[in-house]
Amino acid sequence: MKTYIKFLIKLFSVSFIKIFIIFFVVILITNILEQVEFFKEIKLNFTYLIFVSFLNTPSIIFEVLPFIFLISTQVFFINLLEKNELEVFKYSGLDNLKIIKIISTYSFILGLILIIIFYNIAALLKNSYIVIKNEYSKDQKYLAVVTNNGLWIKDEIENNISIINANKVNNNLLLDVLITQFDKNFDILRVIKSEKVDISSTEWKIFNPVILKRNITTSPSEIRIISNFDLEKINSLFSNLSSLTILDLFKLKKSYKSLNYSVVEIDSHLYKIISFPIYLTLITIFSAIIMFNIGHQKNFFFNIVLGVLLSVIIYYINYFINILGVSEKIPLILSIFLPLIILSIINFTSIIKINEK
Repeated sequence: MKTYIKFLIKLFSVSFIKIFIIFFVVILITNILEQVEFFKEIKLNFTYLIFVSFLNTPSIIFEVLPFIFLISTQVFFINLLEKNELEVFKYSGLDNLKIIKIISTYSFILGLILIIIFYNIAALLKNSYIVIKNEYSKDQKYLAVVTNNGLWIKDEIENNISIINANKVNNNLLLDVLITQFDKNFDILRVIKSEKVDISSTEWKIFNPVILKRNITTSPSEIRIISNFDLEKINSLFSNLSSLTILDLFKLKKSYKSLNYSVVEIDSHLYKIISFPIYLTLITIFSAIIMFNIGHQKNFFFNIVLGVLLSVIIYYINYFINILGVSEKIPLILSIFLPLIILSIINFTSIIKINEK
């Protein structure tokens, strides 16, 4: 590897590590404050709160990596500009386009490493974080999981416990449902079997149920039971995909398909992960173009503020388009790759004049 390539990669790595640490510390402190608020009624050691916050921080860091790459690239160029090293490279025959090529290639490789290693570690830590929070949550009396045997729900209301299993989900309906209700001592109160249950609200409508109670079977046309769950709440329980490793996401997708449950959000999350190295590379190029155009004229503070502002704008545009995809207003793949296409066009049209700077 040529000396100048080693130098540029090392300088970019140092800039990235510095910004990464700054973001990590800020997010960790924010998380600690959040945990203090959450556990305010529970006497826990402050060190334990730091530990819980640490478990949650990496997954948030992964979400803001585009911010980190954009600002890291700015810091990288600020270091070059302050020491007039860009001029030295220019006189040595190393043009601006070559510099962008080196750091963008490195960004892509770094992005792959972050997905393969960092993302999966962050997901495991996030899962541990959620488990700990659930132990102290007021919602611990009820839960829902998806397995190869369908949707399973544990629900508890007024000391009565219900174990619910549904083979399929169709819009706001649970299909092929078996509900076993127990008292607080786990003695069976009744068993309800139905082909269709409406869960659009917390007052479930059970159509044509077959009810077994004390060895007596009845079959009314409809009954209603109160639950802690409705369709929206069930969906929200499965929305935290950042706590699943890539392998777990594929397993969950398989389980969802067997349940006839929508896999749109899982596909969206997987597409985002797969496209992430490209996204980080385009962000690096975009930031480099900005610095080549304004770096000489503006001070450090202006560049950083501009970087944060652009990061926020790009994030919300990306988020808005992704929502359109998840809600199926536009094709899901288009919602993931459209921001990348737009960013690529901006970079391509801007990079033509880079060597003139």
